[in-house]
Amino acid sequence: MSNSALSSCSAQDLPVGSPAATTAPGLTAGRGLLYVTFTALTWGTTGATATLAMDSSGLGSVALTFWRGAGGFALLLAVRFLVPGYRRAARTRRPVGSRSRRAAAVLVNGIGLTVFNTAFFAAVESTGTAVGTVVTLGAAPVLAALGGRLLMGERLGGGGRLAVVGAVAGLAVLVLGGGSATVRPAGVAFALLSAAGYALFTVHARYLGRVGRATDPFTTTLTSFGVCTVALLPLAAAGGVLPTAHGLGRTLLLMGYLVTVPTALAYALFFTGLTAVRATTATVITLLEPVTAAVIAVTVLGERLTAATVLGTVVLMTAVAGLALVETRGATAPAGEPVSAG
Repeated sequence: MSNSALSSCSAQDLPVGSPAATTAPGLTAGRGLLYVTFTALTWGTTGATATLAMDSSGLGSVALTFWRGAGGFALLLAVRFLVPGYRRAARTRRPVGSRSRRAAAVLVNGIGLTVFNTAFFAAVESTGTAVGTVVTLGAAPVLAALGGRLLMGERLGGGGRLAVVGAVAGLAVLVLGGGSATVRPAGVAFALLSAAGYALFTVHARYLGRVGRATDPFTTTLTSFGVCTVALLPLAAAGGVLPTAHGLGRTLLLMGYLVTVPTALAYALFFTGLTAVRATTATVITLLEPVTAAVIAVTVLGERLTAATVLGTVVLMTAVAGLALVETRGATAPAGEPVSAG
């Protein structure tokens, strides 16, 4: 994850009593900013790490996502029951809604996270780390905004519509002007599928928050990784779930980093940082992720970016920042009753 379910983790949307609902003891705004910035920078390494891991291990995007999900689930579960703040939350959290509705929510979030990660790794494998990351993270909030408009009647407002148009224009410049050596249609398709997975659990989280059945983001991520692991195990086993013996040490180091730093550690720090940082500030800071990914792609992986790719990236990310600001100012307001999600 990338990285991240930013819209579903907005500080103002967290339920009271969740680990990130109130400021963590002793956490200053400066430290919160440091946590979120660190998270964005580490998330920016995800695509490059995945590319290197797939090259050295012979694993595909499904198997790599399986291992990330399994490792992330295990480490976040340990955090839940070993870190005092999260352990207290686990003991005091009260289930919201019926058992069947809670199970449905877990499945929807888990499926969204699974599609988001698997398609993202396929995108960076196909069209490169820089383009795959930028298209995914640029299209994701746009699709989420459109999903909220179509499924829950949220109004975009003039500023929101302008931001969406700007994002689409930036995506068009990036894809059409990138050149076949830089932008591959299959990779862009995977990136858009990844963005759709992001939009699925983001819009679903908004719906649950609106009807009063929201859960804290840490628990949502934990259970989503669990669903991801179970769902991908048969597919990963069928395609080969074990890395090749050649270069095994390098593969284990890369996968160990992927599971610990941009997954378990980054999510824990991000949720903690949100207790002291406004959601809009966090969203803008996390735009460091695609910038970091692009820098690593060019300097480490040797990817080439055309002028059109750079221009499209700038336009796309500017539109995303604008969309975040518009939503925070209340431009997205409900225009009627929410559509039932089952």
